[in-house]
Amino acid sequence: VQLQASGGGLVQAGGSLRLSCAASGRTFSNYVMGWFRQAPGKEREFVAAISPISSSVTTDYTDSVKGRFTISRDSAKDAVYLLMNSLKPEDTAVYYCAADPQTRLTRGYYRYWGQGTQVTVSS
Repeated sequence: VQLQASGGGLVQAGGSLRLSCAASGRTFSNYVMGWFRQAPGKEREFVAAISPISSSVTTDYTDSVKGRFTISRDSAKDAVYLLMNSLKPEDTAVYYCAADPQTRLTRGYYRYWGQGTQVTVSS
């Protein structure tokens, strides 16, 4: 079981990036999918989550990204995305995707984790 995150990079403040997370080894359509980030010297924090495909799609965002980030998923590709607009220097972090076999959105425990992808926002 693997989650592969990609799409990070260096962008100027106000710019946009789209992170992708591809699943392999099993289908994650019935899993809650989430994005987390960890900035240097800080603890990992929740960013966004999206409910399983089988339920009415619901999302959750941490307050600091509401209105700027959008999480989505593609069942055919077994992938989840994080579109990040209006990026700020404080969004600089390593971003991780995660999956958990539950139907409720969660900001806590996730069973499966991908490797991180670096996002750097310059001022």
